[in-house]
Amino acid sequence: MIPAKVKYFLDKHNLPFYTFEEGSTATAVMAAAQLGVAVGAITKSLLFKNKEGKYFLILVAGDKKVSGSKVKTVTITKADMAKPEETLAVTGYGIGGVCPFCIENITIHVDKSLAEYEHVYPAAGTAASAVKTSHKQLLSILNAKECDVTI
Repeated sequence: MIPAKVKYFLDKHNLPFYTFEEGSTATAVMAAAQLGVAVGAITKSLLFKNKEGKYFLILVAGDKKVSGSKVKTVTITKADMAKPEETLAVTGYGIGGVCPFCIENITIHVDKSLAEYEHVYPAAGTAASAVKTSHKQLLSILNAKECDVTI
């Protein structure tokens, strides 16, 4: 079930969402199969923590890998992926269901790799959900910054 605060946000922005059997969209490949879209159209929401302890959420296309050196340009210093328990504590969402909506006090970046797709699909707070949106709309409604962190 999509968290109430996320559903409210999605309704407010007229964003269509989908729910599936629990755990069925936990990976980009699984989510793409459920939605019948390219793996790259699935939005991975990745939480990083830099050396100063600041967190950054970076959204990337599901078929891309992240470059550590490129992430460093975004996070100012070397950064590592947050641990699953850290991700849950900081974002309120578990791995496989991390969504960029309703997250406070975290800078959000949207990788340019998502611009390749007309529609992109981040999770809606569970590992059994997806939201239909676009690269441009993510930048706008999240007040996010565009970045280039993929290889």
